Amino acid sequence: MATTPPTTPVHAPAAPREPATTLRERLRTGFGLLGPRHPRHTLSMAQVDTLGLPVGDDGVVVGVNSEGQPAVLGVNRPTPFDILLIGGLWTTQVLALRVAATGARVAVETGRPAHWAQVVQAVGGGQSGMTVHEVGRVPPQGASATAPVLVIRDCGMRPPRGRVVSAPWQSVLTLLPYLSPLAPRLMRQARLVGVQRVSPDEAVEIGRVTGLPRSEYEALPTLADGVTLWCTERDRQYVMTQPTDVEAGLLGMPRRMD
Repeated sequence: MATTPPTTPVHAPAAPREPATTLRERLRTGFGLLGPRHPRHTLSMAQVDTLGLPVGDDGVVVGVNSEGQPAVLGVNRPTPFDILLIGGLWTTQVLALRVAATGARVAVETGRPAHWAQVVQAVGGGQSGMTVHEVGRVPPQGASATAPVLVIRDCGMRPPRGRVVSAPWQSVLTLLPYLSPLAPRLMRQARLVGVQRVSPDEAVEIGRVTGLPRSEYEALPTLADGVTLWCTERDRQYVMTQPTDVEAGLLGMPRRMD
């Protein structure tokens, strides 16, 4: 028969001292290292219900999913991570701002540096913020666990092979404004593919390469500004990226066209 849970914390008595031989064995094997001996604390069921524990992935909030929950993208990884975004510059720059806000460095390889000048000014240039480089001129970044890097390749429809590739703690995001002959290869190589509004013909090709169901790829030409379909090998999710007040003041409202 169920009993009524206590309404106040219960202080359990301290555990009895272990025999010396048992303690030595636990220490020898590396398990059960003992910390300070404090009384244990418990909570009633009513008190547990009042706790709010933020549990989720570690990364950058790229927007909200179809259920209104935060969608988190883990950019800073101990393994190489390639991202392909078939979409607009606005979403890419929002991601750059949010990644930089986590303390990671951002290196932008672009043929249109003037489009990035305002973002660099907002983040701060130099090795601790955001740097902009000509296409093919990105130097080694020296990424590490304490200094992760995101390399953004904004190199047009036919980006050349990059001198700096993904590596531990160095992710690479390649932006394609539209589908190009290079897109199928880039989609197959990427660990994560984001697709924004495209033409019906482009949608069919994306569906063929990524294996999207017909209902999914036929919806791509109808996506609203700021909506991205993010796809991995095992999962896919529609995400709406909504700017903060600061982002809206800097970049304007979401748009697919640059």
